[in-house]
Amino acid sequence: MSTFPFVQVDAFTTKPLHGNPCAIIFDADELDDATMLAIAKENNLSETSFVRTSKIADVGARYFTTAEEIPLAGHPTIATIYALVEARRIKLTGDHTRMTLELRAGLVPIDIYAGNGNVQRIVMSQLKPKFLRTYAANEIAPYFDLSADDLLPNVPIQTVSTGTPMLMVAVRDLDVLRRVKPNMAHLAALRAKGDFFSPHVFCVQGVTPQGRTFARQFGASPDDVWEDPFTGSATGSMGAYLWHYNLIDSPNFIAEQGHWMGRPGTGTVEVVGSRNDIETVKVGGSAVTVIRGELTI
Repeated sequence: MSTFPFVQVDAFTTKPLHGNPCAIIFDADELDDATMLAIAKENNLSETSFVRTSKIADVGARYFTTAEEIPLAGHPTIATIYALVEARRIKLTGDHTRMTLELRAGLVPIDIYAGNGNVQRIVMSQLKPKFLRTYAANEIAPYFDLSADDLLPNVPIQTVSTGTPMLMVAVRDLDVLRRVKPNMAHLAALRAKGDFFSPHVFCVQGVTPQGRTFARQFGASPDDVWEDPFTGSATGSMGAYLWHYNLIDSPNFIAEQGHWMGRPGTGTVEVVGSRNDIETVKVGGSAVTVIRGELTI
């Protein structure tokens, strides 16, 4: 048997049992794909992170859902960097530390902001957004038990990728978002013939005075977690979408997710670039460790 140190970290929150949990497995270079997927299924979280060495970055990682590998994800990135700092595998260089993380999607710049030696916020710069396939409102709305009138008018339903392609579904308001009831079997069929990893349904309203947006993220694979408490990669795609289609006045805002699941999460979003030539979307958040242990397989 082999043993691996691991931790479980709640990301996009400073409170234990809030935000989105992620298991981080250290020293995972020797693990093959099938074993990593089996471990992710065992953890039964939306993602499990496997920390690896990298020849082109300060550190590498691979992320697995309970169904498959995901090339880039936000909450595992926040959780992984937080865990590495806490384990003193990343050394802080003051109040602001810059580093790079190698993911399957590519190199991701990371900024770590600290105070009194403690991590306050971790920010990932996601890949340059790609605006991909669009879908008809009357085609997509029924998948969520909605009508076309429930969707935000004058903007497309579109796949946007900042490393992982996400289907952007903008609805009119919080009342519509609360009524969303996805048909998971039909969504899986749509995903099989579409170009996205999973759908991100959102509105330009927060559930607290600080929030500018609120979202719900659904797994489109039958083996995936049904709903995600906070989705950093989709939040990046959403930020690009909102800025590109002139739905927000400022490129900096607070995104909220997970409150209706009893796991409230909050992330900072900064869209860099003009509306028609976005360079990157920076998504940041805090984290807290809730479990420390050892994996034996």
